[in-house]
Amino acid sequence: MESILPLLKKTYEATPQMQRISGEKKKEILYALADELEAHYGEILQANQVDLDRMADDNPKKDRLLLNKDRVYALAASVRDVAALDDPTNRVLSEKTLENGLSVQKLSVPMGVVGIIYEARPNVTIDVASLCIRSGNACVLRGGTDAKYSNMALVTLIHAVLERFDLSTELIQLLPVDRRFVKEMLEATKYVDIIIPRGSQALIDFVRENSKVPTIETGAGVCHTYVHSSADLDKAAEVVVNAKVSRPSVCNSLDTIVVDRKIASEFLPKILAGMNEYNVKIYADETACGIICGNGYPDCGPAEEDSFGKEYLSYACSVKTVENYEEAVAHIRSFSSRHSEAIMAEDEQVCQQFLSEIDAAAVYANASTRFTDGGVFGLGAEIGISTQKLHARGPFALEKLTTEKWVIRGAGQVR
Repeated sequence: MESILPLLKKTYEATPQMQRISGEKKKEILYALADELEAHYGEILQANQVDLDRMADDNPKKDRLLLNKDRVYALAASVRDVAALDDPTNRVLSEKTLENGLSVQKLSVPMGVVGIIYEARPNVTIDVASLCIRSGNACVLRGGTDAKYSNMALVTLIHAVLERFDLSTELIQLLPVDRRFVKEMLEATKYVDIIIPRGSQALIDFVRENSKVPTIETGAGVCHTYVHSSADLDKAAEVVVNAKVSRPSVCNSLDTIVVDRKIASEFLPKILAGMNEYNVKIYADETACGIICGNGYPDCGPAEEDSFGKEYLSYACSVKTVENYEEAVAHIRSFSSRHSEAIMAEDEQVCQQFLSEIDAAAVYANASTRFTDGGVFGLGAEIGISTQKLHARGPFALEKLTTEKWVIRGAGQVR
């Protein structure tokens, strides 16, 4: 294949089909897709195993790539959740009649063709397809080489459902994984309306720097939990350990613990058993390192310059001790990716100050950053977590896959 432009053109030309079907028909399509996922989970897992066999066991992306029966059934449940959401399109956002008799409405309408570039996350294939179908959009998917066979198996099921409803399979297009086509996709302003990168910071930076198509950034998370001197230390320890070990390969997992120096010697020993159970590597500043090593923790080393502001995506994290709230906020502002940040404190005034001052898509008081998720927030599913401020911020889900259109009805008025 010399160019992907013919594929993108076919998706663009098929888009009106999606925009013609009713909200109820979209729901029927999604319920059928959920049934297909459950009925064919064995075939999905076989394809996924081919991808897993090609990836080294110590690769932090492996957990993201992994599908099992529970995860496939969870995907099916997510598709049903999306189907149950209200159709976000063709809503009347405002309307009025002008003095000259013109009727003016502002409506919510689909984006058109949504392009997404993602890495070893086959669940993204289903999340994006279901959200686009529900919102009346077509989509072009450029998954990573690591998930090639998993994505192919999932898109085969999606196409089977589209055909059952007499819709073009070009509406959900899986692009070749050859990297030479990525630039072409990023420049296809005639056929693609928006590009959403989901993956590493390197991927996001590449898309932002090279795309001529409007871009919304999602994915990279450098998440902090600040343990204030007023914190309930047992509660804080439970939250910190959960944020790190419950699923370290995802973007809302904890990367850096920030702790007030006056409570560090009492707090840090409380997290060590939980961290050690998962063999978490800890990179700590001098004060924290002395406390952690002094308590016999087997895998703690001194923090280097690049230990902070790093998205670990593995069983590793860093620890920074600070003198007070102001120093903690300064550290977080310096190293945050503006994804999810948390404070553990019993002082309500300090909590409120943190929630107001920290600039991130999601901010927490006395809870784990692991909750930043479209499904958890009641949005059904998400394309990713947007860390920018224009159009969408936080879970990029159904309601943000629309734009606005002005519709004017007249009776021959001229200006």
